[in-house]
Amino acid sequence: MPRAIISPSVLASDFGQLTAECKRMIKGGAEWLHMDVMDGHFVPNITMGAPVLACVSKGVPGIFMDCHMMVAQPEKWVDDIADAGGSLYCFHLEAASDPLAIIDHIHQRKMKAGVAISPDTPSTAITDEIGHAADMLLVMTVYPGRGGQKFLDRCVPKVAELRARFPDKDIEVDGGVGPKTIDVCAEAGSNVIVAGTAIFNAPEPEKVISLLKSTVDAAQAKAAAK
Repeated sequence: MPRAIISPSVLASDFGQLTAECKRMIKGGAEWLHMDVMDGHFVPNITMGAPVLACVSKGVPGIFMDCHMMVAQPEKWVDDIADAGGSLYCFHLEAASDPLAIIDHIHQRKMKAGVAISPDTPSTAITDEIGHAADMLLVMTVYPGRGGQKFLDRCVPKVAELRARFPDKDIEVDGGVGPKTIDVCAEAGSNVIVAGTAIFNAPEPEKVISLLKSTVDAAQAKAAAK
């Protein structure tokens, strides 16, 4: 199974000090930064786009930007995000008319490709062909569009179903994940953990990052021992 990666969600950060916040997370042990891009169409909220990501990329050299594209027509923004320094482009299956073509375009632009599913979308919507083509699969454990929502337990079995089909794939969970909900996510087989308020609002974010990572490591060791 792929290794544990913690990707703090900048939706919970102080946007007025975005580069400083990203540096604070990296210093605290975060490998990726989860950049929540919302367009006001696919979700009823607007956050940031390529110009902001380009500034972050310039201000934080070497940053791995895990770009979660909560946008309509995700095929339109691949080039802009690549030019801005995006490392991973994760689009929503619900918004894509031709997922495989988008994945190809993302790969042509030297980014990793992610495919996300919202709470009401079954994991079986990610076909074997799409799953194998993508580098990462994202199971939303809240409805996309805003931070601070309550974790939806009913989404966890989707992680387990995807892990059974794709044992070597990065599987990410996003939404309401923190110290109280990490256990079920890790046991189901997720290895990339997105957490926003649980990390950014903690007095010592590095301790939360360490706890999330060690929980995934322990769940993987337990699964390997079976």
